[in-house]
Amino acid sequence: MKFTDNKSIYLQITEYVKEQILLNRWQKEAKIPSVRDLAAELQVNPNTVMRAYETLQQDGVIYNQRGVGNHVSADAGKKILTSRREVFLDSELPVLFKNMTLLGIGFDEIERLYKIYVSQSS
Repeated sequence: MKFTDNKSIYLQITEYVKEQILLNRWQKEAKIPSVRDLAAELQVNPNTVMRAYETLQQDGVIYNQRGVGNHVSADAGKKILTSRREVFLDSELPVLFKNMTLLGIGFDEIERLYKIYVSQSS
């Protein structure tokens, strides 16, 4: 994982965890890597992963089973999709529309490029 400068590392780790869940790499109710294991994998301080896990617990995406470890919540995927959809529609889509207008890009071109993207990612 490559970290960027525009967002705190712990927030980037929360997004990484959410992506693993959405991609079904981490299934609902499954145990996720320990704080130390994920910190070693991502080459970050364990305290940073701990902070990310605490944030994910507050959001109801993961839960801790004392003595066993952290697990993906049963409704984690739904919560992540709802939250990401809201952010996309409220924040990212208006920027996309503005850029499309400024650059003279129509929906037909976007649809064509989207179809290419979908066919290549399947």
